[in-house]
Amino acid sequence: MFNGSGVAIVTPFSNGEVDFEGFEGLIDFHLENGTQALIVLGTTGEAATQSFEEREKLVGTAVERVGGRIPVIVGTGANYTRMAVDYTKQAEALGADGVLVVTPYYNKATQNGLIEHYTVIANSTTLPVILYNVPGRTGVNLEAKTVAALSKVENIIGVKEASGNIGQVLEIKRLVSDNFKIYSGNDDQIVPIYACGGHGVISVCANAIPSQTQHMCKAFMDGDVEEALRLQLLYKHFINLLFCEVNPIPIKAALNAMGYIKDELRLPLTSMEESNRNNLLDEMKRLNIV
Repeated sequence: MFNGSGVAIVTPFSNGEVDFEGFEGLIDFHLENGTQALIVLGTTGEAATQSFEEREKLVGTAVERVGGRIPVIVGTGANYTRMAVDYTKQAEALGADGVLVVTPYYNKATQNGLIEHYTVIANSTTLPVILYNVPGRTGVNLEAKTVAALSKVENIIGVKEASGNIGQVLEIKRLVSDNFKIYSGNDDQIVPIYACGGHGVISVCANAIPSQTQHMCKAFMDGDVEEALRLQLLYKHFINLLFCEVNPIPIKAALNAMGYIKDELRLPLTSMEESNRNNLLDEMKRLNIV
């Protein structure tokens, strides 16, 4: 699908509605700054609050605006397999290049249930499927042996690993083929996961620092590990602040400070607390982001 920095792009809102003009502006920002893939309707895009009709227009807008220059990957996960299939078919019909499918949340399926869930979704589409493991949000861990079993399904081509468990990432790498993609799902582990044989990141921080995130990835891929580590450490505190409240609250505050979008979320998410916002803005000023 891609190597390097893929952005889990936010969905901007204005007065309760999707701000499509702002969304197009963000896409242009990424096309101009080296982002290697656009991930629409992920966690950062507040997918859980989007209607089927809003999803259709967001994906269509992204596909049209990108115009084939980079892959458009759509988050199509749900905790009801049939709904995930519907979302996946919608994405394929709209011209997406791939799908990112989070583990079913709340239901807490067994590992056998996860294998059946993902196999049904993958068999419903010709698109490449990326698994998404984020147990801190979903309450279920996609184990390494389960990833390995699913990697044998022809169009399941990779995993976004956000467990934070480097040992698990290494075990996945040990069990899967060399061409199976492993993407970091945590911005503070881009370089560590590259060191474990990873292929890039599906990133939150890239919303605000796209060229810097891609530079970090490219440096590692080009063999300049020292430069990649320098950038990982330089932006470490900024990344920490982006997760001091639940994502995407802080990244929306950051993009608002940069002048790209309104600082608006959909309930139950609310705007960033002032003390945290001030800390975030101070760090952005120190890094010359604003």
